[in-house]
Amino acid sequence: MKSILASIVFLLASTLLFSQNAPNDSLKIIVESRIKKGVTSQEIIIPIVDSDTIKKNIVDIKTEFWDTVNYNPYRNEVVKFPLQITFKDSNYASPIAKNKVITSRYGWRRGRPHQGIDIDLVTGDSVSSILDGVVRYARYSRGHGKVVVIRHYNGLETTYAHLSSINVKPNDTIAKGQFIGKGGNTGRSTGSHLHLVTSYKGQYIHPEYIFDFSEDNKIRAKELWVTKEWTRASFHSSRRQSKLKLYTTEDQALASLIKTKKVYVVRSGDTLSRISKRNNVSIAAICRTNSIRKSSTLRIGQKLILEL
Repeated sequence: MKSILASIVFLLASTLLFSQNAPNDSLKIIVESRIKKGVTSQEIIIPIVDSDTIKKNIVDIKTEFWDTVNYNPYRNEVVKFPLQITFKDSNYASPIAKNKVITSRYGWRRGRPHQGIDIDLVTGDSVSSILDGVVRYARYSRGHGKVVVIRHYNGLETTYAHLSSINVKPNDTIAKGQFIGKGGNTGRSTGSHLHLVTSYKGQYIHPEYIFDFSEDNKIRAKELWVTKEWTRASFHSSRRQSKLKLYTTEDQALASLIKTKKVYVVRSGDTLSRISKRNNVSIAAICRTNSIRKSSTLRIGQKLILEL
């Protein structure tokens, strides 16, 4: 038996020749096979990857503001606009396994900001992560009920609120489309739905600016620049879809920040609310620019300066 094993080892040693000319980061093996007419050889190059190379390719999203206890660890962080968010994927995974019906959008709702979108579901429906990432927060909170926050590898965070059950824990690595819990009606909620929030460094971004919630499940662009307009609920209405103005370069985003002034002449039936909605300018901005109060009475023919 020992002689047979020795013969096999000798045979392998004689047919595998290691090339000395292989690059420093690879190993070249020449495999010789014996056929009736002679000997043929085939080169196999095996890349050598050391631990340092592996570490360079791993994105550590837990180095800054990693907090598994507080919902928003960026509370005191000053963020500079515009924000740049990049994506490697062109599509995301739907958070639910059926058509996404949005019952309430990101925007001003009943006198307060609604900083996400509500997607209809039935209690017990499966909820999945829309992108790869790591669970940062998974627990019960008074407003969101049972909630999961996942930080993705581009820094974006997605929140899945009002769940009936949580099936992940903090520091779990999550794949795109992976089951994370079941939909429900926990917390401050009037009916079963998924409250989906998208945020970056604590800034709550309009989810429909980033994702197309049709059946195509498309990410709007590989590179997006986010201005304050898309992080302020007061600029939008939760009852209707906002008109999208995507900024895919920094120059586009910076150009949008240059305000143009428009003179608006008050007409019969006008209110600050109506003027605000028609011109996509917040009531607060109108009051600030024109040194008036929200309770001020408008006169027909009165001229208002609108900064667009």
